[in-house]
Amino acid sequence: MSILDVLLAKNLLTKKEAASVSEEMRLSGETLEQVLAKHGISDAQILEAHGEELGVPTRSIKDQAIPFEILKYIPEESAMHYRLVPVAVKSGVLEVGMVDPDDIEARDALNFISSRVNMPFKIFLISEEDFQQAVTLYKGLSGEVTKALSELETDIASVGEEEEAPTTAKPGSETRIIEDAPVTKIVATILRYAVEGSASDIHIERMADKVRVRFRVDGDLHTSLVLPIKVHDAVVARIKILSNMKLDEKRKPQDGRFPARIEGKKVDFRVSTFPAYYGEKVVMRILDQEQGIRTLEDIGFSPKNIEALKRALGKPYGLILISGPTGSGKSTTLYAMMNALNSEDRNMLSLEDPVEYRMEGVNQSQVRPEIGYTFASGLRTTLRQDPDIIMVGEIRDKETAQLAIQAALTGHLVLSTIHTNTAMGVVPRLVDMGVDPYLIAPTLILTMAQRLVPKLCPDGGREVPVEGAIEMMIQKQFSDLPADVKSTIEIPKSVFEAAPSATCPNGVRGRVAVAEVVEIDKDFERAVLTNPTEDNLFKLARGKGFLTMREDAMQKAFRREIPWSEVNRL
Repeated sequence: MSILDVLLAKNLLTKKEAASVSEEMRLSGETLEQVLAKHGISDAQILEAHGEELGVPTRSIKDQAIPFEILKYIPEESAMHYRLVPVAVKSGVLEVGMVDPDDIEARDALNFISSRVNMPFKIFLISEEDFQQAVTLYKGLSGEVTKALSELETDIASVGEEEEAPTTAKPGSETRIIEDAPVTKIVATILRYAVEGSASDIHIERMADKVRVRFRVDGDLHTSLVLPIKVHDAVVARIKILSNMKLDEKRKPQDGRFPARIEGKKVDFRVSTFPAYYGEKVVMRILDQEQGIRTLEDIGFSPKNIEALKRALGKPYGLILISGPTGSGKSTTLYAMMNALNSEDRNMLSLEDPVEYRMEGVNQSQVRPEIGYTFASGLRTTLRQDPDIIMVGEIRDKETAQLAIQAALTGHLVLSTIHTNTAMGVVPRLVDMGVDPYLIAPTLILTMAQRLVPKLCPDGGREVPVEGAIEMMIQKQFSDLPADVKSTIEIPKSVFEAAPSATCPNGVRGRVAVAEVVEIDKDFERAVLTNPTEDNLFKLARGKGFLTMREDAMQKAFRREIPWSEVNRL
C-alpha cells in the first residue's frame, strides 16, 4: 500500500486528487511531500501515512530537547551517515528515530550498536526536518545559543587556580565574563565536544555573517558549530581571560594556555589569537595530558625503525634530528624518546616553545624570545646545568644549530627537530644554515622524517586487488633495493581503501606515523665531508637498504593499517 493509498483510505484525498498528485509530480519534478502540501496535507499526516506504508510507528521530535546522555548511545558520525538518532530510553529499550527504516546498512549498524550498549532498540519513523533538528543537538548549539546549550561540568575555574601566572585582564573584567553564564557555557561546550570527539585543534573564526567553529580530527578540519556574530567578542574575551591574555589588545597576535578538567581528566589548551579581517581568530591546540606521552611503539613506527631509534638513544652522546612539517607528530616523537630515556641516574633538560606535556623527572623550560630567552641563549645556560640529555624544541637558525652540535661534541645526547621534507634533507639544511660539514659528521647519529596518516578501522575497508597499474607501481618502487632487503618485503594480493562500517562511517579513525630513518655510519660520515648533497646521501643509504616514508606507508597498507590512497599522497 502506497502513501497515496493510505491517504485515500483515511479520506484525506479523493481519487481525483490522488491522480492529480501523481500528474503534478511527473510534470513539475517536485517530491511527493511538496505536492501533497499544496493539497493541504500536513507534514504530520504525511509522516503518519508513510509510517503505515512501511508498518513502522512514527514519532515527532519537533522542538524536543534530547539529553546529551541519550545522544551518546549513537556517535554523531554514525547518526549523520545512517540518518538515525537516539530519541529516548524507556523501560530499558533504546528508541531510535530513522528517516529511512528500510535502509539495510542502517539496520545493520543499529544492530551492532545495540549489542555494544547491551540494550534492545525500537525504531520510529521521523521526518527529514526532525532529523536535521535532532542532529544539531549533537553540535551543542542551534539558533540562539542560550537556548540550545547542554548542562556541562567542565571545571575550568578550579583548575585555573593551579596556574601561578597572574592574569593581565583589567580589574573586574574576569568576574563579569565568568558570571555571563551563556558565554561560559558556549566555551565549555566547545571544549567538551572537541575533547570527546578526539579533536587536536579548535578553530574559532568570525565570518561575514556568522562565527564558524571547526575541529581538526585525524588531520582534517570540519565545521562543528555555527554561532551568531553577536557572541564572537564575548567568546574571544572568555578564552583570553582563561589564557591570561590582554583583553584590550586586538591588533596583534597573542599566545597563552590554560588547563581544564573535562570528564574527570585534565586537558591543557594552547591558545593563539590572530587579528583577521572580520575580527580575531582563535586557535586552540588540545593537549590531553593522559594521552600525550606515548611510547615509540604506540606512535606506529615499524619494528626496523624502532630498533634504529633505540640504538641511537642508547648512545652516550650525539645529535638526533627529527624532520617534518607542522602537524607531523615531531613533538610527540620527541616526548616518546625522552620517555624512553627518562631515569633517575640521568639529568634531562628540555627547552620548549611551548611546554606541551609535563614529564616527571625532566627539567622543562619554556623559552621566551620576547625577553631574549631563546633556544640559543637557553642552550648556553643548559650546558652549565650538568645535563646528560638535552631536548631542544626546534633548530631554527645557525646559532642554535651550532650550539646543539657543540653540546653533542662535548659529551651530551641532544634531541631536536628541524624543518625539512626528508631525512636526507637534514644534512644539506644544516649546511645551508652555515654549519661546517666537519662538525656535522662526527656529531649526527640519526636523522628521521615523519608524517601522520589516517588509520583504517579494524572492521572497515574496501578490498582492492593488487594488479595492473598498482602492481607495476609497487614493483618499480622497490626495484632499486638490495636483493636481501627486497626479499623481506611481502606484497599481498590485495590492499584496502577506506569504506564505511557499522562503527566507523568514515572508514578511518585515528592516525599513525609513517617514517624514514637514517643511521649515520662511517660511510655516511665520509659522504657528509666530501659531498653532502641530498641525492648523493640518498644513493649511499639506498645501497644499505634505506626505506623511504612512502615505502613505509606501503608496508603499512600491505598490513591493512592505512588506506592505500594515503600512499599516493606521500
